[in-house]
Amino acid sequence: MPTKLTSDILAAAVVGYEGQKKQLDSQIAQLRQLLSPASTNGSEPEQAKARRKMSAAARRRIAAAQRKRWASQKARAGTTAKTTPTPAKKKRRLSAAGRKAIIEATKKRWAAVRAAAKKSARS
Repeated sequence: MPTKLTSDILAAAVVGYEGQKKQLDSQIAQLRQLLSPASTNGSEPEQAKARRKMSAAARRRIAAAQRKRWASQKARAGTTAKTTPTPAKKKRRLSAAGRKAIIEATKKRWAAVRAAAKKSARS
């Protein structure tokens, strides 16, 4: 038997849900207080501070300093590492005689396959 929702039932549900919401809000505030104890009001998270604008000249100076640091680090790493890199292996190439032998063997195998298929088709 379906229950008919009356205004009294709906009003009671609203009151119950509002109570649960208040309880959840207080628990969230306690957790936020545990995360950042410096904050006195745990209900609202702190707004992120606006980032300062940096001039193009300042960015260039910072980039140049970083390049200089990387260059010195690479120079230090280069002295401890091997100075002569190993030469790359030569690429192997197939000789004409080897290619011819492979082609002949392939033809021979395919001829055997065709002969076996022909023989089984006759049977």
